[in-house]
Amino acid sequence: MRTKVLFFIILSLFSQCIAEEVTVSVKGVTSIATTDDNFVCATLDWWPHNKCDYNQCPWGNAGILNLDLKNKILSNAIKAFNPLRIRIGGSLQDQVLYKVGNAVKTCHHFIRRKTGLFGFSKGCLHMDRWDKINGLFKETGAVVTFGLNALFGRTKSTTEDNLWVGDWDIRNARDLMNYTVSKGYKIESYELGNELCASGVSAKVTAEQYAKDIVALKNLVKELYPDSSNQPKVLGPAGFFDKKWFSTFLEKSGPDVVDGLTHHIYNLGPGNDPGLIDKIQDPFFLSEIVQTFKDISETVKTFGPWSGAWVGESGGAYNSGGKDVSRTFVNGFWYLDQLGMTSTFNHKVYCRQALIGGNYALLNTTTFVPNPDYYGALLWHRLMGKNVLSATHNGSPYLRVYSHCSRHKPGITLLLINMSNSTTFDVSVANDANLYPDNIKVDCNGGAQREEYHLTPECGNIQSDVLLLNGTPLKLTESLDIPSINPELVDPYSPIKVSPDSIVFATLRGFHAPACA
Repeated sequence: MRTKVLFFIILSLFSQCIAEEVTVSVKGVTSIATTDDNFVCATLDWWPHNKCDYNQCPWGNAGILNLDLKNKILSNAIKAFNPLRIRIGGSLQDQVLYKVGNAVKTCHHFIRRKTGLFGFSKGCLHMDRWDKINGLFKETGAVVTFGLNALFGRTKSTTEDNLWVGDWDIRNARDLMNYTVSKGYKIESYELGNELCASGVSAKVTAEQYAKDIVALKNLVKELYPDSSNQPKVLGPAGFFDKKWFSTFLEKSGPDVVDGLTHHIYNLGPGNDPGLIDKIQDPFFLSEIVQTFKDISETVKTFGPWSGAWVGESGGAYNSGGKDVSRTFVNGFWYLDQLGMTSTFNHKVYCRQALIGGNYALLNTTTFVPNPDYYGALLWHRLMGKNVLSATHNGSPYLRVYSHCSRHKPGITLLLINMSNSTTFDVSVANDANLYPDNIKVDCNGGAQREEYHLTPECGNIQSDVLLLNGTPLKLTESLDIPSINPELVDPYSPIKVSPDSIVFATLRGFHAPACA
């Protein structure tokens, strides 16, 4: 009996030390897609402190109207991206009134109301608050998308649930935009409405009506920003993909109106799902969303080639994310995989819900201290350029691999995600010239040292909110600055060792990739 127990202990220890050799083939001659320079994006939402789900209220004072805009960590976290794209929007967006001009007579704070959309009344954005918000953006150099209230002036249908009818009344938006222009505030893009497409979430508008309204927004932008060189983009419809609705919308709105076709993704399901953490570690489940990204890309190509696909909001698990999951290391398997996956399908921007607020925030809602996914986003932004390369391997599906031309520097950068809790992958990189079947060779990186960033959780606990970079915890400096993020320099002739439950960015400076020239 003791011999049998000893055998199983040895077998268990051995299984934890399995190493699998994998060759990743990167096609460096041609890119397969391109992203925007500011692909990584984070959202700020309107939710008040009493936004609650599953007997918890995880938003605190992180909503736009309550957020401490002078918090030094918040400012430093945004500055570190130089720049960070920020989208202001969310569920309550279509109930926000702007206290400027004559279109709005009374303007109150959000309050709980059963008859209101999402259980809240209309809310108010006063211009003194708008001034302070823009002060933060100016200080940090943020690239800003602002989501406009698209239900202003409409009425509920008397014949169909959730349907809102009538033309969008542009007066309140015009007043806000006029004020914004007069103050010199820089808005990179305006988005019309939030989750009003197809069947909607709490309200909906027909594709034909929405197309008419977004043309009105485009004309308004042209009027208020006559210089085409600094004219904000127009985005929409900011909702869940429905092929017929999206195609009709693009056809009816016509050429050169929509600059970014925005859609939302919450493919992990509800935040209280007890199987949430298993979904995040399941590559087969994570791949189920691929068809949506492919369909969106094809819809843009067929019906709106003048625009580009954006993930305008994605928090993984809806209703504020999963407690003790969405803000921890393990969520990076889903998040970074999504960044890699969407970029291969020619998406230009990916907006993470949220920069702060809820359980899925990049920053801790109370302390503002960065959660692990903040550093994953920052590394992507600093290392992964906009040209996307094909990267494939024939190894375990628990090893996910993506490759881009390196940002601002020669060579390529790989993202390797190991979702296995027992297997180490020793990865060699092959340069596939993709001209002839046999023209593949292992790349020696031109003799330059390889730069590696190994991300692991503290104490091996995948639900830790402390991230280790090359074995050292990433913590704010004494002056509350984002810490330096430096690579480990590695012999280019050795394989890239990707430990169980880890994420690795690896930059190969000498990799010959004509697509990156």
